[in-house]
Amino acid sequence: MRTAEQLRYFILAAQREGNRQLTVMLSEVGVTPAQSEALRILADHGPLALKDLGEMLVCDTGASPSRIVDRLVAAALVEKTTGEQDRRQVKLTLTTQGREKAARVAEIENQLYDLLDRAGEGADMGAFISFLRGFTRQSPAGLALANRLDAEKKHTE
Repeated sequence: MRTAEQLRYFILAAQREGNRQLTVMLSEVGVTPAQSEALRILADHGPLALKDLGEMLVCDTGASPSRIVDRLVAAALVEKTTGEQDRRQVKLTLTTQGREKAARVAEIENQLYDLLDRAGEGADMGAFISFLRGFTRQSPAGLALANRLDAEKKHTE
């Protein structure tokens, strides 16, 4: 098997295993990985317009931001408010219960990140991240992650 082919399948296997573990861990909170990602983005960067949230979601491309948000609104985790100037403009804000779930999701994510840190001990993770950034640079998921990283950078400046 070529090195590139092994890399492809190891990335796919790691993504599936990470998502499987995250799904199991999130089951106690009652949210999916896609919903947890939206909660965390809103916790870190909200309130946001649906378009802005969608531009930061890396989750499965089959998951529509509006469907994710509709489920979170139905679960009373997110509130939609209409803009005073433009009624078509909707802002998404976490409810109190949504903030509590987002905090719990952050704890669960940190548990997963601890596992990843241990698995990556001794490896050049910076080089691996650079490779993945270059590979995903023009993909929708890569652009979404770049948007999120840019928002975090602006937030910390």
